[in-house]
Amino acid sequence: MIDIDFFLFLFPALMSITWTVGAIWQYRTSEYHQPAGERPPEVSLAQPVSVLIPCFNEAQQVTDTVTHALAITQHDFEVIAIDDGSTDETLRLLNDLAARHPRLRVLALESNQGKAAALRAGAKIAKFPILICIDGDARIDRDAPAWLTHRFMEDSKLGAATGNPRVRNRHSMLTRLQLGEFSTIVGTIKRAQMRLGCLFTVSGVIAAFRKSAVEQVGYWTADALTEDIDITWKIQRAGWKAAFEPRALAWILTPATWNGLWRQRLRWAMGGAQVMLRNIDVIARSPSIGLRILMLEMIASVVWCYLLAIFSAGAIIHATLTLASGVIPIVTVGEGALILLALCLLQFTVGTLIDHRYDPTAWRSVIFIPIYPAAFWILQFAATLVAYPKVLTRRRGRPATWISPDRGHP
Repeated sequence: MIDIDFFLFLFPALMSITWTVGAIWQYRTSEYHQPAGERPPEVSLAQPVSVLIPCFNEAQQVTDTVTHALAITQHDFEVIAIDDGSTDETLRLLNDLAARHPRLRVLALESNQGKAAALRAGAKIAKFPILICIDGDARIDRDAPAWLTHRFMEDSKLGAATGNPRVRNRHSMLTRLQLGEFSTIVGTIKRAQMRLGCLFTVSGVIAAFRKSAVEQVGYWTADALTEDIDITWKIQRAGWKAAFEPRALAWILTPATWNGLWRQRLRWAMGGAQVMLRNIDVIARSPSIGLRILMLEMIASVVWCYLLAIFSAGAIIHATLTLASGVIPIVTVGEGALILLALCLLQFTVGTLIDHRYDPTAWRSVIFIPIYPAAFWILQFAATLVAYPKVLTRRRGRPATWISPDRGHP
């Protein structure tokens, strides 16, 4: 019992320290000496790219998304918008844009087949060797493709690179919490993982791929609920590298309701569960130490969640029985909880300071950060508990299609 209690404390504490120290290390070695506001090198701007935009019922955002994609600073590029069987005005809007912009090509799928199938269809007709993939509601920064391309030109073994998603709908406490999350959680974890030489995922909202790497692994998996996590592991298992490029910005919409956020996080958790079950053999087979560590961390986090659920249920039952006997139970906050809270706040502080150079206004969300553990940790904890039974009972091969969660408005 003591050992399990210690694990419940030690695991999140150790991971928080690892992410924080790893992020500082990566920042000092790779980002600190880069001048703020630096422009991409001319050689990167000269590299042609294909921008893929899968769209499903994105009528409210697609014009804005495509317009920003057409305004990138790359000298030679094409934009391929793939309509995944939309039932709203998305396809008509895309065709209207294509009539006015010769760089835009529109590919229409007859029925909704899922984001993975849309990306596969777009990649197959892409003309250029670097694929830049963004979501149908994202505003890609003008220089983002050049910075991503710069990574590929530096390393011939790089198969995938992820950019730096920034939240643009910051009108409520919920969306500002997510702004803080992207700065202090996502950013620090990706930087720490770079020290391992691999990434858990390249964010699907802004990612780049070497076309030859995608072809080698058989493109995106049709039944993957999180196609970005799945393709990241496939590419790295094939011997390619993955990288995080913080200068490649994309402005995104995040869920504006708790229901939308729950649906999003449950899908993320289910997608992570799929990836774990399909790649668990890397512990014994992969030559990559980094992938083994990522898999062990994933397994430990799942075990931690279920152990915490069991112990929490036991504590509630014990408190209920104690109260029924006429004794009022005394609830105290232990030293372990205070240490975890301090580590959490330290990680938030480090993440905010690092990301300030890419998003100078992100610090305004710091006042909401103390709410994060209570709000988002519980949400993610619940999503993990629900995800694994759902994935284990889900029929393999079933196409991963869904309605996007409520992302609010800019």
